[in-house]
Amino acid sequence: MADPITAPAASLAERKRQLVRDELADAAVKILALRGYEDTTVEQIADAVGVSRRTFFRYFPSKDDVIVHLLAGAGTQLSAELRARPAGEPTAVALRHALSPFIAFSIDQPDKTLHLSRLILNTAALLGRFLERQAHWQADITAILAQRTGLDPRADPRPALAAGVALAAFNTALRRWADSDGTQPLADLADQTFALVAPALDLPTDTS
Repeated sequence: MADPITAPAASLAERKRQLVRDELADAAVKILALRGYEDTTVEQIADAVGVSRRTFFRYFPSKDDVIVHLLAGAGTQLSAELRARPAGEPTAVALRHALSPFIAFSIDQPDKTLHLSRLILNTAALLGRFLERQAHWQADITAILAQRTGLDPRADPRPALAAGVALAAFNTALRRWADSDGTQPLADLADQTFALVAPALDLPTDTS
């Protein structure tokens, strides 16, 4: 059993660490959006939060990883949403609804989401990290679709293809949203792109 004296202290310490981590991430988005990726330094991000460069590196290996931190939970949320969709729901509908956390974030925090999206889409280093992260998302989505449909992804390419098409549809909607300065709702743009690719996402329902 955990020590009733030390356990709350450890929890408080972790909450403080999370607070500093989040403050660094928020500062990075603002400074990167203002100065650009190449002209932003770790020192500038650290100074904005009132911590040292050494403290910054206790939380993040590089300024790239500050942005990746903001994406860390996105794949987990996407997978959880997809697993929660009704078993008989069409794959295109299930995948579109699985993106609801992303859509909600663009509505709840439009400025931050827009700045972050522009940074990622318009910075080669960050775009590479984003696509690397999405490769893991695609693998998870593929596994979930295989379970939903009863298809073996090792023998049937359709689950992996559907996962890739869904992410491409979302990336296209995200790019259009960023290019429009957020004037077109991301939800509407995602609806449009998913409607266009729906035939490619038409997978059988597992009846076993």
